[in-house]
Amino acid sequence: MQPPEFLNSKPPPNYVAGLGRGATGFTTRSDIGPARAIPDRSAPAGPIGRGRGKCCDDQVDEEKGYNANQKFDEFEGNDAGLFASTEYDIDDVEADTVWEAVDQRNLPRKNRKVATRKEEIIAKPMITELFSDLKKKLYTLSTMDWDSIPEVGGDYSVRNKRKRFQSFVPVPDSLLEKAMHEKQRVSALDPKMTWGQTPVPDLTAVGEGRGTVLSMKMDRLSDSVSGLTVVDPKGYLTDLKSMKITSDAEVSDINKARLLLKSVTQTNPKHPHGWIAAARLEEVAGKGQVAQQLIKKGCEECPKSEDVWLEACRLASHVDAKAVIARGVKAIPNSVKLWMQAAKLEQDDGNKSRVLRKGLEHIPDSVRLWKAVVELGSEEEAKFLLQRAVECCPLHVELWLALARLETYESAKKVLNKAREKLPKEPAIWITAAKLEEANGNTKMVGKILERGIRALQRDGVEIDREMWMKEAEASERAGSVATCQAIIHNTIEVGVEEEDRKRTWVADAEECKKRGSIETARAIYAHALTLFLTKKSIWLKAAQLEKSHGTRESLDALLRKAVTYIPHAEVLWLMGAKEKWFAGDVPSARAILQEAYAAIPNSEEIWLAAFKLEFENHEPERARMLLAKARERGATERVWMKSAIVERELGNTTEERRLLDEGLKLCPSFFKLWLMLGQLEERLGNLVKAKEKYELGLKHCSSCTPLWLSLAHLEEKVNGLSKARAVLTMARKKNPHNPELWLAAVRAEARHGYKKEADILMAKALQECPTSGILWAASIDMVPRPQQKTNSRDAYKRCGDDPHVLTAVGKIFWHDRKVDKARSWFNRAVTLSPDIGDFWALYYKFELQHGNEDTQKDVLNRCVAAEPKHGEKWQAIHKAVENSHQPTEVILMKVVVAIGREEHSAENGKN
Repeated sequence: MQPPEFLNSKPPPNYVAGLGRGATGFTTRSDIGPARAIPDRSAPAGPIGRGRGKCCDDQVDEEKGYNANQKFDEFEGNDAGLFASTEYDIDDVEADTVWEAVDQRNLPRKNRKVATRKEEIIAKPMITELFSDLKKKLYTLSTMDWDSIPEVGGDYSVRNKRKRFQSFVPVPDSLLEKAMHEKQRVSALDPKMTWGQTPVPDLTAVGEGRGTVLSMKMDRLSDSVSGLTVVDPKGYLTDLKSMKITSDAEVSDINKARLLLKSVTQTNPKHPHGWIAAARLEEVAGKGQVAQQLIKKGCEECPKSEDVWLEACRLASHVDAKAVIARGVKAIPNSVKLWMQAAKLEQDDGNKSRVLRKGLEHIPDSVRLWKAVVELGSEEEAKFLLQRAVECCPLHVELWLALARLETYESAKKVLNKAREKLPKEPAIWITAAKLEEANGNTKMVGKILERGIRALQRDGVEIDREMWMKEAEASERAGSVATCQAIIHNTIEVGVEEEDRKRTWVADAEECKKRGSIETARAIYAHALTLFLTKKSIWLKAAQLEKSHGTRESLDALLRKAVTYIPHAEVLWLMGAKEKWFAGDVPSARAILQEAYAAIPNSEEIWLAAFKLEFENHEPERARMLLAKARERGATERVWMKSAIVERELGNTTEERRLLDEGLKLCPSFFKLWLMLGQLEERLGNLVKAKEKYELGLKHCSSCTPLWLSLAHLEEKVNGLSKARAVLTMARKKNPHNPELWLAAVRAEARHGYKKEADILMAKALQECPTSGILWAASIDMVPRPQQKTNSRDAYKRCGDDPHVLTAVGKIFWHDRKVDKARSWFNRAVTLSPDIGDFWALYYKFELQHGNEDTQKDVLNRCVAAEPKHGEKWQAIHKAVENSHQPTEVILMKVVVAIGREEHSAENGKN
């Protein structure tokens, strides 16, 4: 079968087989063939002189239109041979036509760019093009001409600098050793030394000297700011006024700087700072005359620069300075700086005022000149000048306010009204008007003026900034205008505050004002808050605390009276009022307040106990007994039974005391203080067996009560010895784990009997079980030897942080080391963190008695009395003793100090 004819015919252009059926044409290497025909090895060799397969290769190359040995085409490269076999069809003709049209279209644009570039070169030629004709003539220069060309920059090009500073040569050891030997001092002459030789310089000393000179130079050129060295950005010459040239290196630097600044002033003579720098350079170099000449030339070149004239005035003598500044103000009559400098040169106030007034003729709107001339005049002259000043500068509120302060009341009101017309958006005018009314006794008008002013400012589009107005209120308070301060707070405190945030925001504002010392502002904020929150006890208490610390007794009493009117069931307000009356010495008034409190809160335990305390502390035991009897009839609590027993103990009625304690324990068996008082009563009477029974019975009801365990252990140690006390404390620790006080009692019991090793073991176990207990760490610091105390204190501080017991222990270490300031700081931190612990106050006061002065001792004593401490191991033992029941705080403090000293003395005797 014969193949179809179309298989032998040539396919049409761009033909892809199967394209109509959706096939995609692709080309493989088998379709293209190898890049170069492989010669046939089996073909016979050709004539001599021809390579193998030459005839076949030539034939194939001729068929393909490509010859591998053909010449390289300069335009098309090797691609000419690659596409030589293709036909130049219609598509190629169309493509060439399109590209030729594109080239023709872009030709004018290209020609325009070339022409524009030529014009730019002609208009702004480059330096190389400017000197191109001169470069061509350089071959005509002789050797002498070349040598006569000066060196402009010296040997400081970028390349030479890089070479200079990047090449380092190590110093040989022999040179260093020789320098070291030369630096040594000898007491005998070397016989081998040859006299008459030139001595070798000490290179080490030379290096140190150069380093010193460099550091001194850098110190002069720099300024220390916050620990950083900052070079003056305006130029290193500005701070060299006192520099003295002492070395050749500095002379060289001056010469180079002089050459540089000369170039600056010659190339740009209208640059004023170049002349100023050049003049200051000569001043540093000690050539004052040359500096004056330079700055004079600078004034001629830059007559409109006030900096140049000011520098010329500074460099000139006092006599010539006036002439210089006169030429300056003549050249620049509108320069405020020059007129101020001209006035400064005058010695007499009259001449200064005359110069400033002359300046105001040229610059009538200069506020700075007006202020200066007003300060020099008398009150009448100042008033006249300010009247003229507000006409020339009507938009400066400071001038209006200054004029209003100098005028009378009626005239000042007119001035402020005019100022308000000129400056309707200035709040300072309204505040000044309010202060004016307050100063003249019209306090009722103060609030109206500020209210009207705020409305007017809001109409004019002024945003009422609450923080700014509060600052104005504080400023008014400092100026003595209390009514203005209160009116500002009343009218602006609510601006920008949401209704639900009012209480929190206002209380925070008042506390911040209180910290800044603005007491009247804080009082005004609380007063406004209390008009809206009449039943908020917290705000009444804050206001009462403010009055207590910064007000008078009368103001505090009035505030508390008002508070209990709105909140009659607030116990704390009644008690605060009664306490203040009591401290003021007015006991009848305190009784009256408490009677009113009875009527308002008839079943309040706090009121009953406060009344009892008032009578008991004022040595009225019968009144106190009657009050407590009434309280017990109305359903007494455990505290009432305890206070009743305390009264009987004070009076010495042991039978009645035992009866009250027994009755109280029947009603309140879980109140440990009653069991403790009953056991202590039996101990005082010598009934140690009964005391033990009471303690044990109390522990059955209150097994977690640490004071009961400690009392029982102390009793067992006193009666039966250490073994029984040890057993009690062990049982206590089992029932109350992680209790540092029980561990500390066990450690102290072992130490009291001389078992130091057992005490150390117990302390180690205690710190393992209670690693963050400050009282245990403080005891461990006291137990270790002195060299280990600092290490233990460091560990204790890491574990416990700012625990007051640890702080006190560290303070004692510094105290023993005679580091007074550090010890005082640590004691102060301890009493600040825990002012209720009296032992810390006693240690602090004992320290001040030894190392402080009268002022520090009085300060600690007053702070302790104000804190009213109630706790502390030694403090409670002395404070609750029967003989000290009515003693004041200062007496208890002194007794605790004596007890601490006695304990320290016995501890030192035990060590010795």
